[in-house]
Amino acid sequence: MKKILPFFSYLFHPIFIPLLGTVLYLLFNENYFTIEQSYLVLFQILIITIFLPMAFFYLLKTFGKVDSIMLSDVNQRKIPLLLQMALTSVLITQSITVERFPELFFFFFAGLITTFIAFVLLFFKVKSSIHMIGISALSFFVIGLSMHNQINIIYTIATLFFFTGIIASSRLYMKAHTMTELILGYIIGMVPQIGIWYFWL
Repeated sequence: MKKILPFFSYLFHPIFIPLLGTVLYLLFNENYFTIEQSYLVLFQILIITIFLPMAFFYLLKTFGKVDSIMLSDVNQRKIPLLLQMALTSVLITQSITVERFPELFFFFFAGLITTFIAFVLLFFKVKSSIHMIGISALSFFVIGLSMHNQINIIYTIATLFFFTGIIASSRLYMKAHTMTELILGYIIGMVPQIGIWYFWL
């Protein structure tokens, strides 16, 4: 088991969380969208939350600003988090708007708040686990979808909590975070998602 634990750190890297959240959103709202609409949303998410950040990452790596996609150093996280906030802002103002995709909009809006909190903490030399931020945000977004759409997706929710434990174990095994940093990350990801439920549940 220990040999495959690092695999989950890459499989559930935070860069993939927006795409996973969008896929689950479309899956549990399948009656509301055409195939064309679903593909268009997924394409936009791929471009803005995966392809562009990866391009900027390799640019930063070329100039020696980052050394790993895991961003283990506190100072190396500042520019990527700023970029994430900028791209998320573009996404929710130009594409995933509250009029078109209200639930998904609030998922990303809460994510923007979360990213800002994690960014501010860096100036106090406090490092939170971005992996835990991502999986906790995703988990509580799916819980919100379950309540909003009045659907029973308990197995999906249970699976997300199972992977939360696996990811936490992976980060500890790789010595990437302390337990405190994992718990802090989980709270930072969870609280904005729950807080924003007021606006869309």
